Amino acid sequence: MVRPVIQAASINDLLPQTQCTKCGYPGCKPYAQAIAGGQAAINRCPPGGQTGVAALSRLTGRPALPLDPDCGQHLPLQVAVIDEQYCIGCTLCIQACPVDAILGASKRMHTVLPDLCTGCDLCIAPCPVDCISMTDVMPAREWTTHDAHEARIRYESRQKRIATQPDARRLADTQAVLVAATPATPAALDKQAAVREALARARARRT
Repeated sequence: MVRPVIQAASINDLLPQTQCTKCGYPGCKPYAQAIAGGQAAINRCPPGGQTGVAALSRLTGRPALPLDPDCGQHLPLQVAVIDEQYCIGCTLCIQACPVDAILGASKRMHTVLPDLCTGCDLCIAPCPVDCISMTDVMPAREWTTHDAHEARIRYESRQKRIATQPDARRLADTQAVLVAATPATPAALDKQAAVREALARARARRT
């Protein structure tokens, strides 16, 4: 018996849409495409856990293998929390968040909107002062299909917005090149030193 071809869209519908990249792909849709193309196993999604593996098994007809430990473990639902007293307003966490769950502006304190956070933890690594941590959602609850649907809408909306701003990105790149090519003034060097000292103090406090 020849099994029907499973479309990537159907597989993507079963994924949690956290966009955490723990599967080794840059998002849920690329992972779904890899599964559909036979290039990835169905057990590489920690947020989906064993329940997600079972759902993908039923859809694809593949064996329901245990969750791949190389991708991480299934954890209780978590959200990111910013220790606002140490936030320096660098905006790197905002740029890293795939679902626009962080509010803030350059040189202004940032905050996470817990109802929108998918728990992907992608904001932690780029934070230069280590002021972001993950905490369990209280009261504890499971990630639902409604959560996944809403997260997917926000993710796709963000992707469309980014795709329609190439001119802004080119301008930012050009400005960065110009800044790099401009000799630093004593005042600029003093400012850079002050920033480095602030980062060092913040890291020391966190330690």
